Amino acid sequence: MTALRQRMIVAMQMHGFSPRTHESDLAAVRDLAKFTHRAPDCLAPEDLRAYFEHLVRARALAPASVRLFYNGIRFFYLEVLDWPAVNLEVTLPKRPQRIPELLTRAEVAAILRACADARHRTMLTLCYGCGLRLSEVLAVRVADVDGERQLLRVEQGKGAKDRLVPLLTPICTLMGEPE
Repeated sequence: MTALRQRMIVAMQMHGFSPRTHESDLAAVRDLAKFTHRAPDCLAPEDLRAYFEHLVRARALAPASVRLFYNGIRFFYLEVLDWPAVNLEVTLPKRPQRIPELLTRAEVAAILRACADARHRTMLTLCYGCGLRLSEVLAVRVADVDGERQLLRVEQGKGAKDRLVPLLTPICTLMGEPE
């Protein structure tokens, strides 16, 4: 492992970044080095601009993906290499504003009934009914359910934050079964 990579890992740990953030930020810097064929600490701002132009034009990455790379590389230069500022003058593609299409109750019920494995069906129901992320669903324990107050405790969700989520709809109602 290179010294720069080790310094970046330590900096991310000190900031309390999640393991997924570690992976994506390290991948962004690694991809930058692969594109330029030079160590990232030897690059100039024009090299970085050329890289981001490559991401947008040649690789046609989605705006969210370009921002992910940008934030990882920006963190590297600010926190690991101690640049006083990172003004890459990179024009990032605009993020499209879309209203998500909502599923009908019948569509949700059909999806849940199609899941033969009861464990997976319960996880899908929790994910949809409580608005949980996959990592949050995987971490739920029986002790996290407060049946009396109809609350679910989500520990260390995104941003390492705890929160209480209301259990508004009984599971059987979501699956289209009589209570």
